Amino acid sequence: MKYLFWGTPDFASTILEKLIAANLKPLIVVTNPDRPFGRHKILTASPVKVLAEKNNILTLTPETLDEAFYEKIKNLDLDFSVLAAYGKILPANIISIKPIVVVHPSLLPKYRGATPIQTTLLNGDTETGTSLFYMDEKVDHGPIIIQKNLEIDEADNYLSLAKKLANLSAEALIETLPNLNSIEAKEQDHAAATFTKKISTEMAEVNLATDSPEVIYHKIKALNPEPGTFTFINNKRVKLLEVQKESNKVVITKTQTEGETPKENNITL
Repeated sequence: MKYLFWGTPDFASTILEKLIAANLKPLIVVTNPDRPFGRHKILTASPVKVLAEKNNILTLTPETLDEAFYEKIKNLDLDFSVLAAYGKILPANIISIKPIVVVHPSLLPKYRGATPIQTTLLNGDTETGTSLFYMDEKVDHGPIIIQKNLEIDEADNYLSLAKKLANLSAEALIETLPNLNSIEAKEQDHAAATFTKKISTEMAEVNLATDSPEVIYHKIKALNPEPGTFTFINNKRVKLLEVQKESNKVVITKTQTEGETPKENNITL
């Protein structure tokens, strides 16, 4: 079984790590190029690139998926590709080379688009899951190969839920890839599709006086660490880092005023 893995962030590296551990190592990895990171803008490799090179996997880092890149991969001896949070839209000519199994952390057709995990938490859902589907030329539109459900814990935030969904997605791939040719994919119910929005910095701002405690609670869980939920107190920007429910009340338990270190807090809404 020879395949190419597309992926870039921690979500994808968690999946790749489990595939490697299950003796399902890809032949090639494609990830985004090194990017400036942190306060000092140090050029940094993606988590997927770091893991792939550690495991001696040929790694490609195209800036653009242009004709030259298409020519480079079109005749590779591959059975299929796996894509998990790569970060670029694949053009039609690349989609047509070999089947592409896409990992999407929602129960499609619910929450198509780039922010399914954040949207799940913003909406206060109690259940989510992951879907494997075959890519076509529309966003998260192709036929479903397998889905797995996941109950959302009250304590879950974006980071913990993303990790759980990455692990669940890896399990689905390990179960599915060796038997891919024998699984009949099923068309999605396109009439039931819902779509996510790009998360902006403006969406992460809250007003402690006028926004409901539930809205603030879900934003803090969904939008940290990026773009980071915040408010203004005494004309200073304050990051709202952690939140929990206590006796049916929402309590912000950690904040960080601009220019200061994070501190434990007890702001009851």
